[in-house]
Amino acid sequence: MAKNTSDFVLRPFEGLPSEPDWVALKELVPAATATARTTKEFGAVDVLVTTVLPTSWPALHRADGTILLALQTTSSSGDTSRDLAHALLEAIDSEPGTAVETIGLPEPGPRLQDVLDLSVPFVVTIEESFGYWLDPETERTPDLVAAIEEADAGIIDTRKLDAADAAYWCRMGAREFLRWAQPLEEQVVLDGLSRLHGARQSGFEGAKFVGYFRSSGLVVPVWELARGSEAEDIEAPLAAFKDAFLAAIADTSPLDANARRARAGLVARQVTLR
Repeated sequence: MAKNTSDFVLRPFEGLPSEPDWVALKELVPAATATARTTKEFGAVDVLVTTVLPTSWPALHRADGTILLALQTTSSSGDTSRDLAHALLEAIDSEPGTAVETIGLPEPGPRLQDVLDLSVPFVVTIEESFGYWLDPETERTPDLVAAIEEADAGIIDTRKLDAADAAYWCRMGAREFLRWAQPLEEQVVLDGLSRLHGARQSGFEGAKFVGYFRSSGLVVPVWELARGSEAEDIEAPLAAFKDAFLAAIADTSPLDANARRARAGLVARQVTLR
């Protein structure tokens, strides 16, 4: 559906499969890819959605015909979904070996929700190198190898967890964190977090709740983990905590005094990502 690109869209990925994972790849995960496909109307083209491309290109029609669409780019309008759809369609129409380097301000037109086949699962793969930027048949010259190695040096160790949807373990320096993107409205998630935090139950085995990010209309709670924790170490504790967390979010009763105080403190500590 065409939209006025001057209109701001709070949740640009709403309605796409695995909306929280779209948000995570846009804002939190340094190197990952995910599967998508356009509808028959737009050619039924397989798309490799990625976190980032060289020099922040929005999209790339790789020499072997693969279409890559990057999420970590600068939006040109108030609707990130429209910007991404515009870049994707431009890449599909371009010759193999062509990068979409800029898109400018797109005219009103289809969004990702219109262009993509919503029955295709958004399956995320964490990447340890940006080598996938290149066609496998491309000769690895010393300059290309050096460029990939330089990009790889900035990758933060990240793992996608199995215990909960859109939950990501990461190591930043000597500290480890869990960042768990939520699919519900911000106020609903915040109320649930406040209930748990007010009752001193917002942490779980080896994990202390430290705050949350806001991005693309969703909330991403963050827990700091015990020093040295690996991704596999928190699978079972997260699985055990998940039911209590989801129950707190589903609770629609009024917040008690402790939860209201906790809520005020959480709001003061929020971080908004673009």
